[in-house]
Amino acid sequence: MNEVHLSIKNLSYTYPDGTRALKNINMEILKGQKVAIMGPNGAGKSTLFSHFNGLTEPTSGHLEIDGKQMEYDKNTLLEVRQKVGIVFQDPNDQLFAPTVKEDVAFGPMNLGLSYEEVEKRMNEALTLVGMEKFKDKTPHHLSGGQQKRVAIAGIIAMKPEIMILDEPTAGLDPQGVEKVLDILNNLNKEGMSIVISSHDIEMVNGFAEKIFVLNEGEILASGDKDEIFSDKELLKKAHLKAPITTEILYQLKEKGFDVDTTKINVNEVVEEIIKMKKS
Repeated sequence: MNEVHLSIKNLSYTYPDGTRALKNINMEILKGQKVAIMGPNGAGKSTLFSHFNGLTEPTSGHLEIDGKQMEYDKNTLLEVRQKVGIVFQDPNDQLFAPTVKEDVAFGPMNLGLSYEEVEKRMNEALTLVGMEKFKDKTPHHLSGGQQKRVAIAGIIAMKPEIMILDEPTAGLDPQGVEKVLDILNNLNKEGMSIVISSHDIEMVNGFAEKIFVLNEGEILASGDKDEIFSDKELLKKAHLKAPITTEILYQLKEKGFDVDTTKINVNEVVEEIIKMKKS
């Protein structure tokens, strides 16, 4: 079994105005795991993510990276942010340099690396996301999908062990979604742990190995996609839409057919329907 990479223990966060954004969160993310945190807008996903690399300090509870408790002094935070990289939902929150290459080089430069190493990391990261031909462009002249890929490249260049992405496919067309997911799957194959937030059930269905359902600052459930997406009551409580495959099987069951509603994968659903027609 994989080692625990990131552990969150009894974490709560209250905003200065008294709003309780997170309530007693407990999570474990394993090395090399693809994780999704799902929930509607306002569930607390972005606030939770801001804790993952020390941008926000919890009101109570703590985080551990590789078994070591996160502290909030300057040196520890620098170490943490080399291990845990965050890609924000809006690339404009991340892209600020006059050119793409300067943006991607910014993080490695701040690590005090040599010019040659910074240049190498910048070129490798842009090649990985398919944006090497755009390195002299101004980031704000790129499309939303291209900006997202540049933002991801900026984090890749830091060589983190865990990448956290807040709504990585929000606002992208289907081709843009596919490109971003390809990048994340390739990074994961190379050993990087990937954590995304989303309320896009169909996208998460094809990506995540472990899912946490967050609503009103609380973890309602965790499990694999079959456990989570076949639980219509849970999805309703979390204001999430069930995958179309689940809807089909539940409707068939309601009409008296003997089908397994825990099947999520399209091929498995087709098998269930063939089995049903034979019986």
